[in-house]
This record gives sequence, C-alpha cells and structure tokens, in this order.
Amino acid sequence: MQTQTSVRQEPLNLRAGDLVEVLSQEEILATLDENGEYEALQFMPEMLQYCGRRLRVYKLAHKTCDTLTRTGLRKMDNAVHLEGVRCDGGGHGGCQAACMIYWKTAWLRKVADGEPAAAPSAEAPDDARLLPLITLNARGERFEDGAERYRCQATELLRSAPEVLPLKQLGQFVTDVRTGNFGAAWAARAIGVGFYNRFQGVSAKVLPKWARHRSGRHWGFLKGRAVGKTPDIRKGLQVGDLVRVLSRKEIEPTLDANLLNRGMGFDSEMARHCGRTARIARRVEHIVDENTGRMIHMKSPCLVLEGVICEGALNALCPRAITPYWREAWLEKIEEGGSGADQSTIPAQKAAE
Repeated sequence: MQTQTSVRQEPLNLRAGDLVEVLSQEEILATLDENGEYEALQFMPEMLQYCGRRLRVYKLAHKTCDTLTRTGLRKMDNAVHLEGVRCDGGGHGGCQAACMIYWKTAWLRKVADGEPAAAPSAEAPDDARLLPLITLNARGERFEDGAERYRCQATELLRSAPEVLPLKQLGQFVTDVRTGNFGAAWAARAIGVGFYNRFQGVSAKVLPKWARHRSGRHWGFLKGRAVGKTPDIRKGLQVGDLVRVLSRKEIEPTLDANLLNRGMGFDSEMARHCGRTARIARRVEHIVDENTGRMIHMKSPCLVLEGVICEGALNALCPRAITPYWREAWLEKIEEGGSGADQSTIPAQKAAE
C-alpha cells in the first residue's frame, strides 16, 4: 500500500451538480494511510458499496458544523457530499443517524454527462486488504464494560477538520455561492444572522437584562417555557403517518430553558418548519454518541421526517444536511384527505435524503 503522501491529484474544482465517479477499491486503497484515512478522514466500510458508481455532487463540504465541542463551523479541505449518500450504519453497529458521508476529492473522478464508463478491470477488487483495513478502523478499544467503541467520520471530525472557521472569514460565503452550494440571498441572510447572534451572545454577558434586545436570545427568539420537568407526550405516531409540525407557541411549553425536551434539542432551524406537513420516514432507536463512540439507545420515541433536513439557513450555511430528530410532542397527525392534509409539504432537498 502506498502512503497518501505519494498520491498527487489535480484540483477537480467541483461544483454542486457535477457528475463524479467513485474510484475503484484499488485506487482508493492507494490513497489511504495505515489507519485507513486520507488527510485524517476515514474511508468507512459503508462507503465501499459506492466504488465505481457515478453520482452527483450535492454540496462542496468545505466547512462543517462542530457537533462535538460546539465551536461553530470548522474548515474542511478537499471534500464533498454526494447526492443521496448517507451512512447506513452497516459498519458501525447499525447506527441510525444517517449522516451525510464526506468524500475526499482524491477518491473521485470528475466525468462529463454522457461519458461512457470505463471497462471493468479483469482483476478482482483488492478488498482482501481494503475491507479489513477500514473495518478495523471503524472500531476502537472497547469500553471497560465490554461495550463496543465505534469510530467514524463524525466521531473523528475534529481531526479531519481541525481549524475553526470564524464567521468573519467572509470568503467562505463567496465559496458557497461560487460552487452552487447556496444562492447569494441565502449567503446574505446567513451573514446577517451570524453577526446578530454574536451581538446577542455578547449582550447577554455584559448588559443588564432590561437592556438586552429580546432578552439576548439568538435569531428565532425561541424560549423554553416548561415549568419543572419537560413533558413526555406519546401520540402513537407511526412510520408513514402524515403529520404537521406544531407551532412555536405549542412547542415552547415542552422545552426547558436550554430548549431541550428530556435531553433532545429544538432549535431555530427546526422552527423554520413549524406549520409544515411531512410524512414520518423512520424511527431512530440507537445512534453512536459522537463524543464517546458508545452506542446510545433512545429511551423515548424519536422520529425523522421525509425531506426535512437542517438547511444551514441560520447556521452559516453548513452543508452537512443533518436530519433533525423530532419528539412526538412536537407533531400532530393529519388524517388523509382531512382538512389539514392540503397544507404544503416539505419538498425533498436535492435528493439528499
């Protein structure tokens, strides 16, 4: 196996919508170090199924939100997200987080529409070395109680994106527009919201309560209004049910001062969908904890809605497209053909689901 330092690649200059081909197993193996990584980013077992396939670029992954230490955005180099490609958890204990996968451009080849596919290699794929390498890298040393410790692109994000990307580096938004990640209007809004939220954060620390605008709350102005323990509301919702996201007025009494309902957050990005309708896509019962690598088993129902992602509109245009988790308390079922069923549904986001 070659070291990744021996790999040289011309810049692909990819944009959203470009057609690319994932390299063969042999070619990808040649880019990986002894840990199955390229530029500290794992090539995961779940990615193996895409080798040789052609897919379109969803968005340039030149930045990503830090869900580990909450430092804001972090800079990512030479990476993209591909349309419809989410981790299926097959190499990580069946994790149901369905994260968008990061692809280094060194693992891709740009192709033109209509370009014929290359003839398949006469040799069998060299998964005898690649599969064991990336499978081993998906596991860490077990916990003291014997539980599996998982490693994935999400748990190792701070290594693959070590540099914090401040809002004041406005070039990031130029890149968003230039590459087709977002339009100029979205970029202008994100910049305005970002600076407003920073002003609110400073005012909450230095100004007396009476002098703070909207009590120092961030854009969206959500306020948890639960008294005491947040409610555990079960409605018997099922996968496939058509539901409406409740209004902010109805949701805020289920949240504490930190905008949490029994540990699960509701934020301004989610509040943008209040009043919209969508079908329940799936239930989430277990996910890998990004901070520890331990599999977490949900104690309360957690739902994902079809076509509903975090669009980064109020979060500096993060392209990560995380699927929000919804409590049943925040949704109401709509009977098919009923008076509420004609409300606009949430469209799919460029096949990213």
